[in-house]
Amino acid sequence: MKDVVYDKLKILAESAKYDVSCSSSGVARNNKSRGLGNTAGGMGICHSYTEDGRCVSLLKILLTNVCIFDCAYCINRRTNDIQRASFSVKELVELTIEFYRRNYIEGLFLSSGIIKNADYTMERMLRVVKDLRTLHRFNGYIHMKSIPGASQELVNQAGLYVDRMSVNLEIPTEKNLKLLAPEKDHTSVFQPMKYIQQGVLENIEDRKRIRSAPRFVPAGQSTQMIVGATNETDKDILHISSLLYKRPTMRRVYYSGFIPVNNYDTRLPSIKQAPLVRENRLYQADWLLRFYGFKAEEIANDAYPDLDLEVDPKLSWALRHPEFFPVDVNRADYGMILRVPGIGVKSARLIVMSRRHGKITATQLRKMGIVMKKAQYFIICNELPNYTIHEATPKLLRSILTEPKKKTFASGQLPIIFPV
Repeated sequence: MKDVVYDKLKILAESAKYDVSCSSSGVARNNKSRGLGNTAGGMGICHSYTEDGRCVSLLKILLTNVCIFDCAYCINRRTNDIQRASFSVKELVELTIEFYRRNYIEGLFLSSGIIKNADYTMERMLRVVKDLRTLHRFNGYIHMKSIPGASQELVNQAGLYVDRMSVNLEIPTEKNLKLLAPEKDHTSVFQPMKYIQQGVLENIEDRKRIRSAPRFVPAGQSTQMIVGATNETDKDILHISSLLYKRPTMRRVYYSGFIPVNNYDTRLPSIKQAPLVRENRLYQADWLLRFYGFKAEEIANDAYPDLDLEVDPKLSWALRHPEFFPVDVNRADYGMILRVPGIGVKSARLIVMSRRHGKITATQLRKMGIVMKKAQYFIICNELPNYTIHEATPKLLRSILTEPKKKTFASGQLPIIFPV
């Protein structure tokens, strides 16, 4: 690798680390026509880990960190005095191929600062992914950020070469976006989202008629919101997420805890580190929205605008609604079983399938992987004593479930055993 390319790599990989929406799941692209790579993630894939523990197997890179915008929360803002660099199309294509041949990556996550204007930047990114697919026959995973404000023609062309596209919402509400990024607006974000959605739906119809029609963004689209830079509540954020998930092509909403990289800007909150616990709770709540049948207003509402940082959102909801419990695992419907703390999607399905052949016991529940420490207070099962949330009371149960584990005990002392 040439020294100049290596220097650019160090700068632009560092600049790209703040974007967390780089999942490589959701599509299977097979190796064909003696091409290079695939999305299966089998042999030849090395995983790297970011400082916050995320597993990343993509070359996560910016085309450039030069940007015409001056967003308060961004390290690459126009007024920051930082090292700037830009890859040529040829350099980035060769770098991706070289990294794959060395088994460093399984694909590419490509984003960029905005040079000149949205279409100019989008056209250069399009050339990168097009050259990878057509000249090098690269069949690995490609996730490309669509530049806000880019034309429909460029978005439609890029969608034929990538597996997933994303457009970052960044700040959840328009008012606060204008506060921190006066040159941006939500219209420029939602417009390319609409182009991607239209392209995907049209492609589905085309492939029904012509099986050989090229796929368009087969892994759908995603977006990202910054959490903690502005005063939105978790209720506001989850409401926006639920609306986005109603779009047929939206696969993931990512939540990025605000990282104070520009402490000198007085518009930003003064914090020492990213609110990672809140970020984690939002991901758990997001999971409830997508897979557990919860509505946003059930998880966070006017009475409880922010998620409980002490317990997960599902347990928090259960403690606030004891009237729905206990649930009889041998009779309740699948949707209600899903709402029991400690029971996941897979376990709920196993319960519904298994009870057709006889009554389910506590032993069987444990074998299914259910977290009985939580679930036992919210269910009825033949072998379990009748000590539920009503006998324990939500307040006492909360203290039981949040009590820190004690690994050792003083001589002659025993741990407190609560009835189960």
